Amino acid sequence: MKMIKRFVSYYKPHTRLFCLDMGAALLVALIAIVYPIVTRLMLNELIPQRQYGMILLFGSALLFLYLVRMLLNYFIQYQGHMMGVRMQAQMRRELFQHLEKLPYGFYDKNETGKIMSRMTTDLFDVSELAHHGPETVIISAISVIISFLYLGSIDWMLTLIIFACVPFLIVITTVMRGKIQSAFRRSKAAVAEINASVQSSISGIRVTKAFTNAEKETEKFEIGNEAFQDASRDGYRAMGKFHSGTTFITDIVNVVILIAGGIFVYNGRIGFGDYSAFVVSVNLFLNPINTLLRFTEQFQNGFAGFERFLGILEEEPEKDAPDAYPIEAVKGEIRFEQVSYGYDGENDVLKQVNLHIGVGKKFALVGPSGGGKTTICHLIPHFYDVKEGEIFIDDREIHTITLESLRKNIGIVQQDIYLFNASVRDNILYGRPDATEEEVVEAAKKANIHESIMAMEYGYDTVIGERGVRLSGGQKQRISIARVFLKNPAILILDEATSALDNTTEILIQKELDELCKGRTTLIVAHRLSTIKNADEIAVVDGGNIVEQGSHAELLARGGIYKNLYQLQFHSEDC
Repeated sequence: MKMIKRFVSYYKPHTRLFCLDMGAALLVALIAIVYPIVTRLMLNELIPQRQYGMILLFGSALLFLYLVRMLLNYFIQYQGHMMGVRMQAQMRRELFQHLEKLPYGFYDKNETGKIMSRMTTDLFDVSELAHHGPETVIISAISVIISFLYLGSIDWMLTLIIFACVPFLIVITTVMRGKIQSAFRRSKAAVAEINASVQSSISGIRVTKAFTNAEKETEKFEIGNEAFQDASRDGYRAMGKFHSGTTFITDIVNVVILIAGGIFVYNGRIGFGDYSAFVVSVNLFLNPINTLLRFTEQFQNGFAGFERFLGILEEEPEKDAPDAYPIEAVKGEIRFEQVSYGYDGENDVLKQVNLHIGVGKKFALVGPSGGGKTTICHLIPHFYDVKEGEIFIDDREIHTITLESLRKNIGIVQQDIYLFNASVRDNILYGRPDATEEEVVEAAKKANIHESIMAMEYGYDTVIGERGVRLSGGQKQRISIARVFLKNPAILILDEATSALDNTTEILIQKELDELCKGRTTLIVAHRLSTIKNADEIAVVDGGNIVEQGSHAELLARGGIYKNLYQLQFHSEDC
C-alpha cells in the first residue's frame, strides 16, 4: 500500500491532464455501448416497422460518435502517453539527483550498467504503467458495470451465465500472479546484468582488442543473456498458461451463450432481436474483464521496475551533520588523530593513523600497494566516514564542516583521469563553472596546455571524446591540472598523478604540478620516489599504519623501509 501511495503521488503535477485522459477514456467506453443498443433498437423496432428515415438517422449518429471516438482515442494515445513520459522524466530526474548525493560506498558496490538499467528500461515500464494503469482499471471497471446492467436488462438469466465465468478467471489470475511476478523480477535483474556486462565490455574494448579476448567477453555476456532467457522463459510460460486459460473460459462462455440463447429463443423467452443484441454485447462485458486480468502482466512489469527504482531512492544519501556549517578562509592544515577505517566495516585498511600536515607544506605518502595511501586521500574530502578517530582541517573536525564547502577547498589530481565527452572548455570549467573565458585560458596557460588546445581544429570548443580518448596521456593530465588551477583550492591531493605517464612526459608534467603546489597544502601519493624527494615530509604507509616518517634525507639515514624502497626502485631503473 505504501508503494502504491508513492506511485500515485507522481500523478499530482499532472492532475488536469490525468482527469482529461480519464474523461476521454470514459467517453470511449460509453460510446462502445451505443452500438449494441442501436442494433437492438433496429432489429426490434425500426427494421420491422420499416422506419428507414430513423435507420439512416441512427446510423448517421453512430457514425458521428465513432468520429468523436477516433479523436478521443488520438487524445488518449498522444496526451496519455505524454503524461507517462513526463512522469518518467520526473522520476528519472529525481533518481539522477539522488544518485549525485549518494556516497562513494554505493558506487563501490553497484555497477554502472545496472544503475543505467534502472534509469532506462525500468522507468520505461513504469511510465507505461503510469499511463495505461489507471485508464485500464477505471475504464474497464466502469465498462463491466455498464455492460452488466445493459445485458441484465435484456435477459438476467443469460447475464448470470456470463457472470459465472468471472470466479474461474480470478482463480487463474491468482494462481499465476506469483509466478509471473517472480519471473519478471528475475528478468529485470538479468537485463541489468546484461547492461552492466555490455557497459563494462564497451568501456574496456581497447583492452579486449589488445589481449584478443573478444571470445572471453562474449562468454561473460552470454552468462547474463542466458539468465535473461531463463527468467523470460519462466515468465512467458506463466503468461502463456494465464492467457490460454482465460481465453478457453471465455470461449466456453460464448458456446454456452450460443446454446442457452438458442434454447431461450426457441422457447420464446426472448426475441430474435434481443438475442442478437445480447450476442453482440457479450464481448462488451467479457473484454474489459479480460483486459483487467491481462493487465497483470503490465502491472507486474511496471511495479517490478518501480520497486527497483525505489530501491535506489531509499539508499541513504550523504548528509551534513546537524551541527555542520561552512568552512571559510581555509589555510590548509590537516590532522589525523587515531584514525581507523575499513571499507567493509570489519577489516581495517587504516589502523590508528596519526599524521599532521602543516599549512602550505608538501607531504608525501609512499609504500606498498594496498597499504592505505589512497584511503587517506579519500578520507580528507570526507568521501567515507572514519570508523574511529577524528580528522581536522584548520582545527575543524570534518564532521562539523559542510561537505560542499569542504570539497570546494580541495583539489584532486588522480592517476585515472576522468574527462567528459564535451569540449575542452567545458572540461576545464568543471573546476569552477562560473569562471570567465579569460580565467579558463589563464588556467590552461598555467597547466602548459593552451598552445596544444589552440592547435586543435576547434580550439577550446574541440570535443575530446569519452574519457578524453582523442587526447594523449599528457594532454589529459594537463587538462585535469588546468581544472584544479581554475578551482584554486587551499588543499591539493595528487594521487599517483603521473604514474600512468612515460618518464619524459612525467618530467614535463611535473613542472606544472610543482607550479600547482605553490602556496597550497599538498598531499602526494607516489610510487616513483624521485618525484617526492623534495617533499617537506614523507610518510611510509604499510599495512594500514604509518611505519616511518621524516624528510627524504632523514628516512635514508634511518636505513629502514623507505631506504629499501628507494634503493630497489633506483636499482630497477638503472637496469
